[in-house]
Amino acid sequence: FYGTPATGKTLTASLIGKKNNLDVYRVDLSQVVSKYIGETEKNLGNIFDIAEDKNWVLFFDEAESLFSKRTSVGDSKDKFANQETAYLLQRVESYKGLILLATNLRPNIDQAFNRRIQSMINFSIPTVKQREKLWRNALKELVDFDKKDIKDIAKNYEISGGSIKNIIQFAWLKAMQNENKITLNDI
Repeated sequence: FYGTPATGKTLTASLIGKKNNLDVYRVDLSQVVSKYIGETEKNLGNIFDIAEDKNWVLFFDEAESLFSKRTSVGDSKDKFANQETAYLLQRVESYKGLILLATNLRPNIDQAFNRRIQSMINFSIPTVKQREKLWRNALKELVDFDKKDIKDIAKNYEISGGSIKNIIQFAWLKAMQNENKITLNDI
């Protein structure tokens, strides 16, 4: 999955797991990547070994940080970074389950991974009609704005679904602080 931030890549990974009755394991890169030589590969190996036995969907969010392009070797750091990528290529190739990658920076993914990816799905900013529906659904339980006002907001602000959610949460908090309902001005 690639595209603009907050467009539903992580949500979609969860829904794929739910629809197929599979657990989705979100790989926490902060717990996997290590500055010590060989530790990243060891951590990845443990995840892949456990995942094989449990039939997990492996979900790598911000995948560009781990699946990044290899570079020409200028020093030992480059050599070991390339070694990590080569190890990950082997594990991805041999994993029998589903692996999902999400990135905002598709060009940063190594070409060798791109060749192994069966489907690439672009998550773009919603259209005006989609944004209008997102606004309407998200505000439904909170406030009843005029349809024209929601249409105008959707038309004038080209933003993602995640941003719409954040705006509504902020507006709700602001309204609660003022002991009021959400107003267009809050939005």
